Amino acid sequence: MAETPQGQGHETLSNLLQESRRFPPPADLAAHANATADTYTAAEADRLGFWEDQARRLTWGRPWDTVLEWNPPFAKWFTGGTLNAAVNCLDRHVDAGRGDRVAYYWEGEPGDTRTITYAQLKDQVCQASNALLELGVTKGDRVAIYMPMIPETVVAMLACTRIGAVHMVVFGGFSADALGTRIDDSEAKVVVTADGGYRRGKASSLKPAVDEAVASRPTVEHVLVVRRTGQDVDWTDGRDVWWHEVVDRQSTEHAAEAHDAEHPLYIMYTSGTTAKPKGILHTTGGYLTQVAYTHWAVFDLKPETDIFWTAADIGWVTGHSYIVYGPLCNGATSVMYEGTPDTPHKGRFWEIVEKYRVSIAYMAPTAIRTFMKWGEDIPAGFDMSSLRVLGSVGEPINPEAYMWYRKNIGGDRTPIVDTWWQTETGAIMVSPLPGVTEGKPGAAMRPVPGIVADVVDEEAKPVPNGGGGFIVVREPWPSMLRGIWGDPERYKDTYWSRFEGLYFPGDGAKRDEDGDIWLLGRVDDVMLVSGHNISTTEVESALVSHSKIAEAAVVGASDPVTGQGIVAFVILRGEAGDGGDGLVKELRDHVSASLGPIAKPRQVMVVPELPKTRSGKIMRRLLRDVAENRQLGDVTTLTDSSVMDVIAAKLPEAKGDE
Repeated sequence: MAETPQGQGHETLSNLLQESRRFPPPADLAAHANATADTYTAAEADRLGFWEDQARRLTWGRPWDTVLEWNPPFAKWFTGGTLNAAVNCLDRHVDAGRGDRVAYYWEGEPGDTRTITYAQLKDQVCQASNALLELGVTKGDRVAIYMPMIPETVVAMLACTRIGAVHMVVFGGFSADALGTRIDDSEAKVVVTADGGYRRGKASSLKPAVDEAVASRPTVEHVLVVRRTGQDVDWTDGRDVWWHEVVDRQSTEHAAEAHDAEHPLYIMYTSGTTAKPKGILHTTGGYLTQVAYTHWAVFDLKPETDIFWTAADIGWVTGHSYIVYGPLCNGATSVMYEGTPDTPHKGRFWEIVEKYRVSIAYMAPTAIRTFMKWGEDIPAGFDMSSLRVLGSVGEPINPEAYMWYRKNIGGDRTPIVDTWWQTETGAIMVSPLPGVTEGKPGAAMRPVPGIVADVVDEEAKPVPNGGGGFIVVREPWPSMLRGIWGDPERYKDTYWSRFEGLYFPGDGAKRDEDGDIWLLGRVDDVMLVSGHNISTTEVESALVSHSKIAEAAVVGASDPVTGQGIVAFVILRGEAGDGGDGLVKELRDHVSASLGPIAKPRQVMVVPELPKTRSGKIMRRLLRDVAENRQLGDVTTLTDSSVMDVIAAKLPEAKGDE
């Protein structure tokens, strides 16, 4: 059975939210933009030739024989070609005389800093490569990386790619059990970790989780440990080795082999609807081609002058593609930050922008809505005039969050690139181009040049302008997943069984009257109200457009009259006070006026926080459990599980005004 969520009901998604605000590209940016309107034309005229041109931006050991071998649903790109990811990220820049350029300005949460040039990073990666070889890691072996946001995490990843090992990064907030299941599935031979990292003002340990995870897993031969916090750690002689003892004594020389374009680069696990996580496999040539190209085109990167900051964790695909591989392939200077945005104060992100003169910032809508909740007076205290492009990633951005971001962070002058992509796609798929696109608050706009995406109905027919349906990808793309590690049937069932010959990632979408694409979130978050399929994204956006609301989460709960009733959970903006007794009626009427009576919430409750995973995604499944008065499902991936107790206690108070 396919794991991809199916549409609920027999019609496509209702298109309720209308948006008329438009923001043309700044004239100066448009005049010097990396990607222009002609870029779309060139890609449409010869898609494979276009991707060949982008691949030539990389350094290849041997050129490819064939651009694409497509045996649906399995693709191979640039077959016959060879290259090395670490060489493309480091050596070629150093060889070209750019070794003194800063690769990373690293900022630790306690305020310690490191500035690392391309030449220094290359030396460290060569040392770590030699250390991994000494520890018995060979080409094709898997290496688990369970680390805080420190430079050694990047070094470990690039050392793996340099020697042809396959890295498998597990977010440092995951449990020992989550780490263990991923070690089992990938058969990792070595684990790279740290004693701990800093989070919310205190040292957070990592080594104990690794000890627990590897205790019953003899396949793990070594645990390589970075000393970051100085915490006491348990030690197993013969298995555990200190990074500073084994890496620092290695030679800074390492001759890098060029690997096949389809050689596995990394595995990244993403949760499935079954208990077993899916190991998404990415290979080398196509992935590097698309992440480097999209980083350069979507953000209009000028590597000589820009300071780029992706405010994400390397444990997620955003970090892989746009903290490590895309920026380094392009010779960019990036900021990397270890901690949370509210430590030691709620202006920490903007302090970093001011300090490093960040010109391009990329972050998640959930972070933006959190900043809205804290109030606009906080960013107003910092000089962010250096910013010229802002990006959004991770989920659809509500129009009002977009407007807040543009006004309070971008000074009402910066274009916003609202990007749609996934772990599985590897790189950005749908996004405005900042020098070409007239921005619309909340819209991902068009597929990037070279990508053929569409919005279709239940029968896989393209929806007309103004219609809603399901986003699909019609043609293979270079950075696409090459399968689920060790499970080709699950790959086919999960992504290719819903629509014949089309990749379906499980997201709803709509086309507006101009034909531009708006993402509507997961199809399994769609609510069926009186025969209408209504996206949670649109109702949440309507709530966030109210002046007192910073963030909202909406779920459908069983209703004897309408099939499902809309239940809303909202967080107030910092300047909104406590909301008052009349707020619930005000919000219900506001949604009704914005989207129509069909979308009026049955219940609204004001909550202090929403249940979120450590990557910032709202766990609507748990909110559905609360709304249905069911026993809560698994809460282990939540940042703070106690928030569910608070929400459950509030439910009886939240009534509609029938």
